[in-house]
Amino acid sequence: MKTAFLSDLHANREAVESVLEHARAEGAQRWVLLGDFVGYGADPAWVVDQVRDLVRQGALAVMGNHDQAVVRGSAPGMRPEARYVIEWTRAQLDAAQLDFLASLPMTQQHGDQLYVHANAWAPSGWDYIQARADAVRSLQATEARYTFCGHMHEPKLFNLSGTGKAGDFVPTPGVAIPVPPHRQWLVIPGSAGQPRDGNPAACYAMLDEAAGALTFHRVPYDHESAGAKIRAANLPQRLAARLEDGH
Repeated sequence: MKTAFLSDLHANREAVESVLEHARAEGAQRWVLLGDFVGYGADPAWVVDQVRDLVRQGALAVMGNHDQAVVRGSAPGMRPEARYVIEWTRAQLDAAQLDFLASLPMTQQHGDQLYVHANAWAPSGWDYIQARADAVRSLQATEARYTFCGHMHEPKLFNLSGTGKAGDFVPTPGVAIPVPPHRQWLVIPGSAGQPRDGNPAACYAMLDEAAGALTFHRVPYDHESAGAKIRAANLPQRLAARLEDGH
């Protein structure tokens, strides 16, 4: 079974279309969607409909902080530009799309895998996994062998041995990584819709359970068109620039 993991789609139609096409070509049989389907980008309705269709077909999805903000209102700590886009986004979605976002759970589990947007120790607190210590805290909060989360827009992989020894590294795109179950693993696929590691190519990860291997992928897409849509919608111009430079 090959499972594709997408996170932080952020209303970026061009990126999501390219990632879905790439993952299908790589043999994806299951889909897991790790939240933040809206926010920042100019195509929230289209992206929400894509996620909803995948869920109807059996995909699993969880709520992200931007999804929650669109439904409940912006959190006090949100930056002004994010808050502005949240209000704009709400006006672009119909009642059924908003209901779908509101129905998303904070976590989902499938066998020995946990899916959550931010972290396992307090999913609704939206704290980031920024360092190895944060990853260890998250792994120690669950018995799952594999935790998949988003929120951080840069791909990263962490592991924890039975003796408590932790490791982390930045994966090389396209290179399969053995992920044996005698360790715990925390996988951050990176952002499909707004990468922030200096590479504008969209991110996702694929787990091949039969091979016991995980592969991180980068997918080039038409980020200039996605940025032009942001400018045309009079959304904060810096958001368009971020797509073009990957920061």
